[in-house]
Amino acid sequence: MIVSNVVLKRLPRILLTPVIGLLLLNAWLYLQQPRMLFYPYADLEVTPASWNLAYEDVDITTTDKLKLHGWFLPVKGAKHVVLFFHGNAGNISHRGESLEIFNRLGLNVLIVDYRGYGKSEGSASEQGFYRDAKAAWEYLIEKKGFQANDIIVFGRSLGGAVATQLASQVQPRGLIIESTFSSVKDMARIMMPLISRLVYLRYEFDTETLISKVKVPLLLMHSPDDDVIPYSLGVKIFEAANSPKYSYELSGSHNNGFVKSQPEYEQAIETFLNYIP
Repeated sequence: MIVSNVVLKRLPRILLTPVIGLLLLNAWLYLQQPRMLFYPYADLEVTPASWNLAYEDVDITTTDKLKLHGWFLPVKGAKHVVLFFHGNAGNISHRGESLEIFNRLGLNVLIVDYRGYGKSEGSASEQGFYRDAKAAWEYLIEKKGFQANDIIVFGRSLGGAVATQLASQVQPRGLIIESTFSSVKDMARIMMPLISRLVYLRYEFDTETLISKVKVPLLLMHSPDDDVIPYSLGVKIFEAANSPKYSYELSGSHNNGFVKSQPEYEQAIETFLNYIP
């Protein structure tokens, strides 16, 4: 078969077109990924006083010199403290129901906004969030006088990945993660099956890998009816985790599962904490 000179001349251009298209797609999605993953809200709508909870405003400085804002909610006579990492949207002022739950359980709480959220300085990033978590941990140890074994690290949704990364580096009393994905890659393959294999993903949040490095008791909570993060991704995390590990099946959707599952949700946390030596 003889290929004409015209076809041969056009061949490089034909091959180059999809390559350029793929590069442009990667560039566009690279720029869009922060907006697709992070949904920070600057204004604090309420304070814990609105929920009749005592609190202190907290400023924490990270290793890269950013100032984070948070609240420390004390409970008189409480020995243990929950270090709370929230999800990818809103800010600490949207977590009142959770703060009330931990208050009823007799636990102090430190909840901090990530960089770029609420009153915290900077802009959102994966490595930045990990620095924020470590700074919050060190604040509890160095400023508040807690021991590592007094601290329960808790993360919801994206915060579960942040909590897991911290727990893989330090030795808290226990780790609780709720409605968390196994990795950004797994989420992308579910949401964009074809495109996710063609583009560069700038974030990992690889909870499945990180959990294998955690050596403290784990409570994992997830709902089979989660409409944002598939239950199967929570199962992947649990299977990769070391013992001792416990699971609790929530009811309801991604955002209201912990509320719809009351009072059993609260009881599950209390039971888990009682199991920890």
